[in-house]
Order: sequence, then structure tokens, then C-alpha cells
Amino acid sequence: MNIAMIIGLLGGLGLFLYGMKMMGDGLENAAGSKLKFILNKVTANPISSVLIGTVVTILMQSSSATTVMVIGFVNSGLLNLVQATGLIMGANIGTTTTAFLVSMNIDAIVPILIFLGSFLYLFTRAKRRRDLASILLGFGILMLGMELMSEAMYPLRDSQVFKDLILTVGTQWYLGILLGLGITMLVQSSSATTGLLVALTSTGGISIQAAFPLILGANIGTCITALLSSITANKMAKKAAVIHLLFNIMGAVLFLPLGKYLINVVTYLAPESIKLQISFIHLIFNVSNTLALLPFAGLLILIANKVVGEEEDKAQEILDRRLLQTPSIAEGQVILETVKLAELAKENLKLATDAFIYNDQKDHDLVYKNEARINEVTEIITNFLVELSGSDIDINEFARVGDTYHVLNDIERIGDHAENIMELAEERSRKNVEITPEGVEELKNIYNYTNLAMDIAIESYKNNDKQKAVSIEQTEKRIDELQKEYRDAHIRRLNAGRCSALAGILFLDLISNLERVGDHAKNIADTIAEIKERD
Repeated sequence: MNIAMIIGLLGGLGLFLYGMKMMGDGLENAAGSKLKFILNKVTANPISSVLIGTVVTILMQSSSATTVMVIGFVNSGLLNLVQATGLIMGANIGTTTTAFLVSMNIDAIVPILIFLGSFLYLFTRAKRRRDLASILLGFGILMLGMELMSEAMYPLRDSQVFKDLILTVGTQWYLGILLGLGITMLVQSSSATTGLLVALTSTGGISIQAAFPLILGANIGTCITALLSSITANKMAKKAAVIHLLFNIMGAVLFLPLGKYLINVVTYLAPESIKLQISFIHLIFNVSNTLALLPFAGLLILIANKVVGEEEDKAQEILDRRLLQTPSIAEGQVILETVKLAELAKENLKLATDAFIYNDQKDHDLVYKNEARINEVTEIITNFLVELSGSDIDINEFARVGDTYHVLNDIERIGDHAENIMELAEERSRKNVEITPEGVEELKNIYNYTNLAMDIAIESYKNNDKQKAVSIEQTEKRIDELQKEYRDAHIRRLNAGRCSALAGILFLDLISNLERVGDHAKNIADTIAEIKERD
């Protein structure tokens, strides 16, 4: 292999990898809203997890990216190992689509794809067209890279050394597995290894017998990305990476003796095309491996537990940075975590208000613990947003990411008001202040409206629902009316000597805090209405 051949091969491989990444980004962005809340669809049902893992990998064009994303989810506590196992298996199936893409005989239209993609990318601003441009241009560059690799390796057809190597790999399977593993560990992509195999078909010397162990090795080699990513993760995430490795190693051990039967099947399906044979055997192996090992997912988890250890040594992280590799999914997780934070603030408001109304301090410590957690998570999400906002990938409905900064500020302020109310409850308890029955009922009533405002704000933000967001107007207006009405009523009770001056101060402070919470809830809902207007 001379220098010119090596340069041509490396250049073609570089274009292949870049094109695959560009096409994956285009597909990911085009599917943005569908990918965004994918965790809502991942259940304990292993079949649904496999299907979702397959679809996501087809869209992202990288099983490694999917697996790293899964590691991040597990590290954040968003997925358990059963769900992660199904997603990983699905990722192995989804990555086979690249092999079929590069097996297509469309060399004549590759320049057209590149022209159309470039034209759309340069001369359009519409997001959907730019996503389509990325898909077309990425696919065209990928196929151009395949052509360069094929042309670079074409002279090998006359090399006796190369022919002897292929013959050796075909008869000594362990060499093929090691070679496929090594190449994939080097380029960090089993799809690239499969692409190289397809490109080798230009030499006329590669056989399906030699390609099969290389494919098995490539499936094992692709685990290196997840293993490296899990080094800084907690033990649950490390177990997910080990499961990925076990799945592919067991598959290779299980199906290597059955290789000749798989080869017979693919030669029957595509008797004239070694390219399609490679694609089919890649697909059939991964589907068969999933069908064979999916019922034993519990065993894989058990082995991973033994390898990594049962004891957890690191707390789960919120919004693992690995999610930044898939911005549209990261955006969805930001929204979900923000919703959870808002629910915590709402719960804290209830605990603090109940503590005042019923003069009960049993939740005193919990309120302050929740408030500390609200402040901590607000900072984590804000820092994550800063990194996500710096992404060079267009994100569907990206305005929601920017406006989430304001939503977080309102949630944090609601948490502060809950803390203020708890301090009022402490003072009432400490000084044994009595609140009249009328005052208690008024507090319950204005709190119910405030709680309703929180529900509307959270639901409208979660579902990006303008109609729901607009409906908060009447609720917030009612809270303002009640504050004024109850303030006047309490002053009349105070003048009549029915309550103490301190009771009056505490009462007025409480309804003032609840009114301010209503304002912050309206701010959150208004954010959604404004986004819709911009759309």
C-alpha cells in the first residue's frame, strides 16, 4: 500500500465520517420535536425500548452517539438498566441502515445531491429546508467519501499480499474479529468500518466469508466509545456500558459458529452483490442477536452488577453533559427538569402554607431542604443552558431554551416566597398567634387560586400550550382581587378588635406572598404565549 493510496483512503474516510455526521445532524434536527421527549415513550417494555433505540440511531446515524446518550440518561437517573439495555440493543439494529445506504449504486446522482444540498444550505433560511439541505449534502459527501475510498483501494486487486490477507481472514476468523475490532476502535464508528468493507468490494477480492468476522469485530469495537464515556459516570452508567460490551461479545460468540448459515441466507438474498451481502449480514446478525439475547436482559444486568459492583459510589447527576451531543434531546430534558423543579416549588408552597394555616411545624425541615434543592437545581440547569445555547446545531423551537432562563428565575422566586411563608409560620407558632376562622378560610381560598395558577403555568410550559397559558389571565386577576378584598376584610376585623396586630401583619404578609407567587406563575405562562406569537 503506497503513500498515495493511504492519503486517498484517509481523505475518503474523513469525508465519509463528516458526511455521516452532517446527515445525522440534519435528520436529528428535522425530527427535533419527536426526539425531544423520547424518554416519555421509553417504558419497562423491552420491545418498545428496542424500537425506540433503533429509530433514534437511524436518525442520528450513530450507534455510538445513541449509546453515549443512554449512558448520560442512566447517569442522570432518567433510565434504569432494563430500559437502557433495550435501547442499546435497538441502537445496534439502527446502525445497520448506514451499510444499506452505502451499498446503493447511486454514484451518478451523488454530484446532484451535493449540488442540491449546497444550494439549499447557502440560499435558504427556512429551518426545514436547511435541515433537508444537511441531509442531502451529508449523504452526498458520505457517498463521495465512499467513492474516494473505493478508488484508493482499487489497485489492491492486483496485490498478492492483499489477496493472501483476505484468504487468511476468511479461514482464521479470530484475525478478522481482531482486525474489525481494531479498525472500529481507531475510527470510533462501526458504520465507518462497514463502509470500508463495502469500499473494499471495488478490489474484487473481498468475500462475504472474510467480511463476516470483520463485522463481528466492528460490533465489539464500537463499545469503546461508551466505555470511555462511562469512566466519569456513576456505577449505574458503567453497568450500561458493560451491558453494551457483553451484548456484542456474546453475540459474536453465539453467531460465529452459525456464520455459514447466515452467509447462505445473504448469498440467496443478494447473489450478485457483495455490497448488499455485507449489508444484509450486518442487519441479520444484529436483529438475530437482539432476538436471542433480549429474553436474557436480566442475565446481562446480573453480570454487569457482578463486574461493576452493587454499591453506588456517586450521586446521580441532573442533565449529564453527555446529553449535549444530541441538542434536540438535551432541550427536551431541560424542559422536563424545569417542570420537575416547578413541581417541587409548588409542593414547597403547599407545605409552607399548610404549616401557617394549621399552625403545624412538622414539615419545617423539609421546606428548607426543598428550598436548598431548588436553588441548587436552578444553578445546574442554568449552567447547562449556557452550554446548550452555544451549540452550533439549530434546534427546533430553540426560543424555549432561551426563555427557560426567565422561567427558572420565576421558579426560584416562587421557592423564595415559600421560604418566606415558612418563616411566617414559624413566627406564628413561636408567638402563639391566633388567626380567626374567617381569616383561615380566606387564606385557604386565595391559596387555592394561587395553586391553580401554578398548575396552569406548569402545564402550559410543559406542553408549550398557548391556549392554556392565556387562561391564566383570569386566575391571576382573581388572586389580585382576593388580596385586596381580604386585606380590607382583615383591617375591619383588626379595627373591631377581633384579632391582634401581629396576626394582622402575618396575615397580610402571607396573602402578599401568595399574590407575588401568582405574578411569577403568570410570568411563566406569558413566556409560552410570547413564544407562540413569535412562531
